[in-house]
Amino acid sequence: MATRGDNVASVLARATRDKAMPPLVIVSSDEALLALEAQDALRTKARELGYSERDVLNADARWDWSKLAQAAQGLSLFAERRIVELRLPTGKPGIAGAAALEALAQNAPVDTLTLIALPRLDRRTRDSRWASALAQHGTWLDIDAIERAQLPQWIGQRLTRQQQSADAEALAFIAERVEGNLLAAHQEIVKLGLLYPPGSLSLQQVHDAVLNVARFDVFQLPTAMVAGDCARVAKTMAGLQAEGEPLPLVLWAVTEELRTLARVQAQSASGRPFAQIARENRLWGPREKLVERAVARLDAQRLEAALARAADVDRLAKGLRASARDSDPWLELTDLALQVAR
Repeated sequence: MATRGDNVASVLARATRDKAMPPLVIVSSDEALLALEAQDALRTKARELGYSERDVLNADARWDWSKLAQAAQGLSLFAERRIVELRLPTGKPGIAGAAALEALAQNAPVDTLTLIALPRLDRRTRDSRWASALAQHGTWLDIDAIERAQLPQWIGQRLTRQQQSADAEALAFIAERVEGNLLAAHQEIVKLGLLYPPGSLSLQQVHDAVLNVARFDVFQLPTAMVAGDCARVAKTMAGLQAEGEPLPLVLWAVTEELRTLARVQAQSASGRPFAQIARENRLWGPREKLVERAVARLDAQRLEAALARAADVDRLAKGLRASARDSDPWLELTDLALQVAR
């Protein structure tokens, strides 16, 4: 059965009740910290229930998939219950791997916890035969990433676990400093637990303890643009430039988002249902709503002008001149992104 990531606790509770782990568990996430914590919790519970032996398999492009069946069906002289972990970092098993995973899903041994770690799969891969077989016969845990708007609340919950608390301003300060880096947020929270006793933390205490460990992700820039968050756009652009991110990559991310907006805007103007347009353009979850609102405030003329300006930024990045433009391509690209956000 498929289970959402926020139900990891219910899987553990069921294992305690049944005194056995589910034979097959799939952890799917792009958030390394949360995926590792889920896997750690599953391993800890398994050890409590007598799963005393552990095999770890790392499946890369050249991996021999026959080893999966050997590990899953292998007997141990020292343990009646075992853990077999398969790590598939690409989420693309290939033909041989797909067949092996499908066979495993249908014949997972009951005395073994087979734990498969995957990145978050796209819609097409999730509908493939091997992924469908895993979801049908196993327990699938989708671990959602923490969105920027959710980060202060998540930090507050983590502080509560170590019997500490902070007001909204202090939580926002931490979130701003660790933006895009959940592992760094975890480290800073643990640090606060080591530096200060249980209880309420002041903004000054948080300020003194937390370092600026923000990691600016170029692929979060389009999200800030369509959300109309000008402050975050400016901050992200400055951070990307300071960290030495290649300008062509940032320009590509901005231009691709502009092309998507222009395409969706044209389709929407023709009177087609937005739900259908969203499916065709692979817009899911919160991004679907953000793009729908952005298209409502950005007409075709503005988007066409923005794409023309992006072409001028490309010329500047290549050392060419663009009339009526500043000579600094970073400045022009920042202004373009802000223009779309406004």
